Amino acid sequence: MKTPLFCLMSTALFAQPLPYPETRQDPAISDDYHGTKVADPYRWLEDDNSEETKAWVTAQNAVTFPYLHQLPKRAELRARLEKLWNYERVGVPFEEGGHWFFNRNSGLQNQSVLYVTEDLGKEPRLLLDPNTLSTDGTTSLTETAPSPDGKFLVYGLSKAGSDWQEFRVKDIATGQDSADVLEWIKFSGASWAKDSRGFYYSRYPQPKEGAALTEANKNQKVYFHQLGTPQAEDRLVYERPDQPDWGLHAYVTDDGHYLTFSVTEGTDPKKRIFYQDLTQPGAKVVELLNDFDAAYSFVDNVGPVFYFHTNLDAPRYRVIAIDVTKPERANWREILPQTEDKLDGVSIVGGQILAEYLKDARSDMRAYDLDGKLIRAIQLPGIGTIGGFNGRRSDTFTHYAFTSFTTPGAIYRYDIATGQSSLYRQPKVDFDGSQYETKQIFATSKDGTRVPMFIVHKKGLKLDGNNATLLYGYGGFNISLTPGFSIGRTVWLEMGGVYAMANLRGGGEYGADWHRAGTKLTKQNVFDDFIACAQHLQKEGYTSPKKLAIMGGSNGGLLVGACMAQRPELFGAALPAVGVMDMLRFHLFTIGWAWKSDYGSSEKADEFKALYAYSPLHNLKPGTRYPATLITTADHDDRVVPAHSFKFAARLQACQAKDGPPVLIRIETSAGHGAGTALKKVIEETADEWAFLHQVLEME
Repeated sequence: MKTPLFCLMSTALFAQPLPYPETRQDPAISDDYHGTKVADPYRWLEDDNSEETKAWVTAQNAVTFPYLHQLPKRAELRARLEKLWNYERVGVPFEEGGHWFFNRNSGLQNQSVLYVTEDLGKEPRLLLDPNTLSTDGTTSLTETAPSPDGKFLVYGLSKAGSDWQEFRVKDIATGQDSADVLEWIKFSGASWAKDSRGFYYSRYPQPKEGAALTEANKNQKVYFHQLGTPQAEDRLVYERPDQPDWGLHAYVTDDGHYLTFSVTEGTDPKKRIFYQDLTQPGAKVVELLNDFDAAYSFVDNVGPVFYFHTNLDAPRYRVIAIDVTKPERANWREILPQTEDKLDGVSIVGGQILAEYLKDARSDMRAYDLDGKLIRAIQLPGIGTIGGFNGRRSDTFTHYAFTSFTTPGAIYRYDIATGQSSLYRQPKVDFDGSQYETKQIFATSKDGTRVPMFIVHKKGLKLDGNNATLLYGYGGFNISLTPGFSIGRTVWLEMGGVYAMANLRGGGEYGADWHRAGTKLTKQNVFDDFIACAQHLQKEGYTSPKKLAIMGGSNGGLLVGACMAQRPELFGAALPAVGVMDMLRFHLFTIGWAWKSDYGSSEKADEFKALYAYSPLHNLKPGTRYPATLITTADHDDRVVPAHSFKFAARLQACQAKDGPPVLIRIETSAGHGAGTALKKVIEETADEWAFLHQVLEME
């Protein structure tokens, strides 16, 4: 039997050595960390404004894109992705001021569109279409905050994927924008005063010229903006110049009585909670919870009684109530005690506490009265993940979304009194999820810890070690990975691939202890967990090293980079996206300093030792055969600056064995860390990734 022509073409293409650009090294650049000298020959790539860096980006893309676009399956995969993505997607509706608001995407729109209606049973009208705000679809909607009287909408815009937002104000009745334009906003929402005359928000000082995408973000302040006035006249509400690392996030309670402040320090889950009585002119800010001893999230208030979701003395979280007129700890009440499952989120709707629990990373819902008495276990449509269940104490119903690995996100209406769910909107996707099965298994990590892992694949899979498998992970910042639908993932499954998602330490799946076990000096546990999952998949016959790819983004990009550096022989391919790769200098750029709570810092001797031991950039060794690698980043990523990926790619290309597989870096333009990326760019990048894996894993 003759070998098909496309196989001969692809084999020839893969066999050709890639002409990587020459990357200049500066051997004179080094730093002394507590007596250890560390070279940094690619530091010049940190300057994203330099002509040399721009030329390097162009040269790398000139190698990467022709390679990817010649891959034999790419056109077919791109067409399938586009066809699958062309379905209507509707977000969970929410009500304010007599209007219902929701996002909707007709199918292939680059950005979802905001609609409004007075009755969910009637045809809505378009309120804001971000697709009209840029020619390439890269301006995205980041914030929507309607005023309590239903007359105005504050909306936030991000350009080219940046974390920077610009706030504007729209008249809901006419659709016309006012002259209000607010700048230099990042990591902030908008919270209206009860009388709708203006709103509270947080902003940073204006960065230096040309440094908006790299300068460290500190000294966030809370302001009040009165409608119809210029931003320069905004009233400063609260600042802490003595605490430049504090993040200040203001929220007006539903009754309009209090302004609450959630005070953060970087990405540490622990918080401080302050408040101000808005009914008393000139009232001072009261430091209600100022010990920074636990995570506290304000849920709601009944008069002076504040409800909090907290992990104080409860690593799997509980709910407590504090009367601010007698705030001493002796007067605190426990409403919902800690259970065996993690209490992941809480809302008070219709006079009931709606509590979402995670049972081995799967959603479970329960309803309680305000004193913590169980009303019912809420029946969900299946095993998966929910989002929503928001509203006010006066509401009689709410909405939520439910999704699983093989089920798109349907919207349900939940009746508070009866506890019954009814289908509100069901998307129609050209994908038959009944052909696939999902299971949860547990791998055993290096220290004996049981690590859960979801596995999805076609029914009837043969465990012969010959299945192309994609192992995905994150493992950090108290973030939980739960089942969810993804068009990209469905195409991977249709290709015959196995998808595995690992719930690693460092995440939030089992509460505070699970998170802390993967931070700072114990961060290596995260990599050990991921490696154990890879070994388990191979041991059980799902796959083999040459057929296994690993993938992760941001902190997950660090995960992929560290694991491929430590155990390159375990993997056939690696896809690190927007990763944190230089663990000695991450804190010097934009919001990177905020990650010290998870990573530690090279400024401390013991933490430097731990960071240096796993930092992906610093643990690549010349002449090693590393897996085929496609690094992805974007020029407007001001969360994890692209210099991380630039330096890692340069070093990996220099270290890769001469006969090793390809090492490519794909640098997207007019895009950022991921949120708000234009759909057409998402489709193109996913097609590139799957075509790359189809090639290097030798899929049929």
